Amino acid sequence: MGMGEEMKPLAYRMRPQQFDDVFGQDHLVGKDGVLRLMLEKHKLMSFILYGPPGTGKTTIASIVAEKSEIDTYFFSAATDNKAKLKSILNTTTYHDVLVIIDEIHRMNTDIQDYLLPYMENGHAIVIGLTTLNPYQSINMAIRSRCHLFEVKSLDDSAIEQAIKRGIEALDIDLRIDKNALRAIIRLSNHEIRSALNILESCAIILNDGNQLTSQTVYRVAGKIRHDLDDHEDHFYDLLSALQKSIRGSDVDAAIHFLARLITLGDLQAIIRRLLVIAYEDIGLANPMMGVKVAAACESAVKVGWPEARIILGTIVIDMALSPKSNTGITAIDKALEEYENEDTGVVPDQASNRRIKLNPEIYHYPHHDQGSINDQTYMPDKIVTHTYYIPKLESAYEKALAERLKKIDQIKHKNRG
Repeated sequence: MGMGEEMKPLAYRMRPQQFDDVFGQDHLVGKDGVLRLMLEKHKLMSFILYGPPGTGKTTIASIVAEKSEIDTYFFSAATDNKAKLKSILNTTTYHDVLVIIDEIHRMNTDIQDYLLPYMENGHAIVIGLTTLNPYQSINMAIRSRCHLFEVKSLDDSAIEQAIKRGIEALDIDLRIDKNALRAIIRLSNHEIRSALNILESCAIILNDGNQLTSQTVYRVAGKIRHDLDDHEDHFYDLLSALQKSIRGSDVDAAIHFLARLITLGDLQAIIRRLLVIAYEDIGLANPMMGVKVAAACESAVKVGWPEARIILGTIVIDMALSPKSNTGITAIDKALEEYENEDTGVVPDQASNRRIKLNPEIYHYPHHDQGSINDQTYMPDKIVTHTYYIPKLESAYEKALAERLKKIDQIKHKNRG
């Protein structure tokens, strides 16, 4: 290894060159992984990799590109312009190309419209990379032409493997005790890059033959103010404990677990969980809570730490003491399970635009009727009697919804089980 290579960051030097070196993504690149099989069967198609930072999206895309033996180009939707994409796609006159598009969720319509025909005719295969949910962040025109593959968050064992391999790559006599290992795992926020950066920083201040302890890790990366060596304090356990405390209306426990999470500093993770709780556990019992939580989370991002703790503490108290209803998640999960596992029939004529255009009289416009309700129903005939939403009569708001639902069901001659 030359001096130039040694000077490069450890995380860069350790970037996997083959699928077997990728951690925690066997569903994609393991023995029976879909991407590995796609290459083995010479059936490479456009796809989007989505998942948290530091989980291997760029690495996987690069390995796929190398193994495909197709001319590959990198394009950043955040910084590159249409002219660069044109110059890439112009090469398809002579051969097909593979385009890896970083931050594909930021691709503007003009660039997207130029790319789509090349994807359609197969001259351009696209690998999109994003940290966001593609169903929410990526335009349907692109999304519908790509397979969507989740790159999963890395568990402790995957990070531990990476750290141990990183010690080997450092090429020094360095031993690591179990507390130091756990400390790096927790401080890394489950990102391999972060874990390797912490390890490399620690190695700088150690000599050959030294043992890496948790004290050295804290000295380099900053000490979390509670016991990192307690497995019950696992980051995702804390998020779960916060949700269970709010769901169970235990306000003091909710504040306690929020405090633990705040010491870890991952504001986005806290925000994501609070938004979910607002709709999963509070829902229609207090429908304004979703709006209040979203506003509080936006404010927390604007002010940042340490003041964000005040906003988060206030909204968590409100959430814990709020009435609770899980009817929203219960209804949608029941509908999803039924649709995925049973034949639920076709869209009825009176709900189908295509059918209505042929015969407008089959659709009865509700706003022409008293109370904007008529007796027409829209469920597929095969499941016309099925019910998903069952009100919880524990809050004034959902009681009012239940009363209105009862009147609607009477008009539509529907019995709700």
